[in-house]
Amino acid sequence: MKRLFVFPGQGSQYIGMGKDLYDNFSGARTIFNEVDDALNQKLSDIIFNGPEELLTHTENTQPALMAVSMAVLEVLKSHCGLKITSADYAAGHSLGEYSALCAGGVFSLADTARLLKIRGQAMQRAVPLGVGSMAAILGLSFEQVEEIVKQSSENEVCQAANDNSDGQIVISGHKNAVERASELAKQAGAKRVVALSVSAPFHCSLMAPAAQEMTMALDNIIINPSQFPVIANVLVEPISQPDIIKNALIQQITGRVRWRETMEWTNKNDITHIYEIGAGKVLASLCKRAVKNADSVSIGRLQDIHDCSVFA
Repeated sequence: MKRLFVFPGQGSQYIGMGKDLYDNFSGARTIFNEVDDALNQKLSDIIFNGPEELLTHTENTQPALMAVSMAVLEVLKSHCGLKITSADYAAGHSLGEYSALCAGGVFSLADTARLLKIRGQAMQRAVPLGVGSMAAILGLSFEQVEEIVKQSSENEVCQAANDNSDGQIVISGHKNAVERASELAKQAGAKRVVALSVSAPFHCSLMAPAAQEMTMALDNIIINPSQFPVIANVLVEPISQPDIIKNALIQQITGRVRWRETMEWTNKNDITHIYEIGAGKVLASLCKRAVKNADSVSIGRLQDIHDCSVFA
């Protein structure tokens, strides 16, 4: 049996996530309290009670999703016999890569929370509000979208930001360029083109100032070797050494999340079980479609933790 643990990214958040674990497990409470202390902010109150407007601020969303993933992981370890250090591989979607690295002991929980707070603030500062945008293009191949963004740039930035699966690609860049690309995608036969409600154009070259900020933040943090290989978003290969991890995280700010290719890697490497750890079911759904020979499940709520013997 070969296992892959995956950790969700932005978009999976919802008000009340993790609250049932907080109410029922002391280990989960410890995780949320430690994140609150690290940030000097009652983030857990925003996670559990809202308002949604505050939770969706990227500087809150990023450490919030990580906190929920780590709370779930703690419950699985303390009550279900999970030995995370025996994981074969882990991966995370965008900010979820930080969750995967935290699970592998690369960063402490407190440092991960602070890094994600900085990351969210840096991404927000990188581009003035309203200058950039993102859109999801459904029903076209990656190659078709790559050609469309080239045609639509016109000396502005427009890039494929998230290559999530066959027929699901998110583009990012200057607002006008993204709108031009969206129209071209419709003309090319896209099933749907959905403008995303985001506060900044993530994973494109407009995020270069944020990459500089994260370089400085990572320079001042302890980075340990990972206890298991983590498949990096921008490299689509397992990494575990501190210098490689640092460079991959910096590249990730402006680089594409290559999730479709990560799933292709998973197919080629005979992964049999995939566990999404944290809020929502987005990644497990993508995995089920892309990795035919693996069982994919989401574990994020109290009701999901019903067959703990699988980790014994």
